[in-house]
Amino acid sequence: MRTLSAELTNHILSLLELGYSAHNISSSTGVHHTTIIRLHSKHFPDLHKSSGGHPHKLSPTDIRHATHLIGSGKAENAVQLAKTLQDIKNIPISSQTVRNYLKGTGMKAVVKKKRPLLSKRHQKERLEFAESHQHWTLDDWKRVIWSDETKINCLGSDGRKWVWKKAGEGLSGRLVDGTVKFGGGNLMMWGCMCWEGVGFACRIDGRMDADLYVSIMEDDLQNSLEHWGKTPQDIVFQQDNDPKHTSKKAQTWFQDHDFEVMAWPAQSPDLNPIEHLWHHLKRRLGGYEVPPSGITELWERVEKEWEGIDISICQGLIESMPRRVEAVLKAKGGYTKY
Repeated sequence: MRTLSAELTNHILSLLELGYSAHNISSSTGVHHTTIIRLHSKHFPDLHKSSGGHPHKLSPTDIRHATHLIGSGKAENAVQLAKTLQDIKNIPISSQTVRNYLKGTGMKAVVKKKRPLLSKRHQKERLEFAESHQHWTLDDWKRVIWSDETKINCLGSDGRKWVWKKAGEGLSGRLVDGTVKFGGGNLMMWGCMCWEGVGFACRIDGRMDADLYVSIMEDDLQNSLEHWGKTPQDIVFQQDNDPKHTSKKAQTWFQDHDFEVMAWPAQSPDLNPIEHLWHHLKRRLGGYEVPPSGITELWERVEKEWEGIDISICQGLIESMPRRVEAVLKAKGGYTKY
């Protein structure tokens, strides 16, 4: 066996570690394959010998590095990983190759969920809220009146709809979610709920400002309390931090009417169970076979479905509050599954 330089020996050993076969290394280095086999036996007696074929482009070390980049947020997708690994290894690596290796580790590609952007200040506020409410019992949460506004489209939600398709089936009306120019119209509504069920719903006509919001509090919120047999002293009112909610006029109204308003962390729809009540309402509205003829008919459907929401739906959502708070604590103020 001819004497090999230290540099050539290290190069061969690195190729062996990457999984290249003796014949493949021999072709690229000019060193006889029996010499390479002896180096394999001497330095890597426990290393699995190549069974032939094309060598693996990525070593276990490369794959660990790739998963570390994903876990640390330094890379998000296979295209970014492929570029990074190409720069390191100086060989062409396709994004599909990276995808195949990542799938082999049990990872899978998913669509990013849309969530409000959380700054460090938001996370701090969310964590403080969770810490201050972590010992609340279900009886404490039963006192809360949850409120919010939402948009409802004439032609259903803005999300994707799924349908089963037969192999080779051509495009048909069954496979199309019809749209119209300008979206077919929509309406805004305000609603509230508590342990006793949903309150009065209000259709919002025109632009919502502090004056209109106070008017809704004066009429629909007060009527809801009367319907439930409650007074402002019996409840804690929840609202988000929209400027019209926190305006001086709204704050003055709450003080004058002796309402306790819950301090609410910004960017926290996951903590508000009424968000899931909106999803429930919109699923019910999506069950109609024929779209509404206009906004008037849409509101008639909204009122019917809203009033038909069973108390158990509201109670189940409110019962989730301790788990929501625990999830925020666990995430240190970050994102949760809710």
